[in-house]
Amino acid sequence: MFITISNTSPRPLYEQIYTEIKELIVSGRLKPGDGLPSIRELAKELTVSVITTKKAYELLEQEGLITTRQGLGSFVAQRDYATIKHKIKEEFRNKMINLLDEAERMGLTRDEIKLIINEILSKEELR
Repeated sequence: MFITISNTSPRPLYEQIYTEIKELIVSGRLKPGDGLPSIRELAKELTVSVITTKKAYELLEQEGLITTRQGLGSFVAQRDYATIKHKIKEEFRNKMINLLDEAERMGLTRDEIKLIINEILSKEELR
């Protein structure tokens, strides 16, 4: 499984693993029924502790994105991921509206806001 994590990121490693796997599932790159590496295998691959990987899997399971079957492993859950992706987009859109309102209250113009957003997106592409 191709997951990228960074030891220099301020985000905890388990959260990075959780986010990466969630993105693979929601984007459709991992399909319902697909098996995930065992907790130990993924920990070894990413050179992190088993506890870190276990915590990421627990979060994915709590969110209903994966299911774990004793002795068989963890699998992508059978869910309507198009609906989940739509909800994620709506949540993000609402957060952006709140941020834009706050930026305008702080005196930033729409052009200044666009420049800031474009600058951030350009830097993110370099990661």
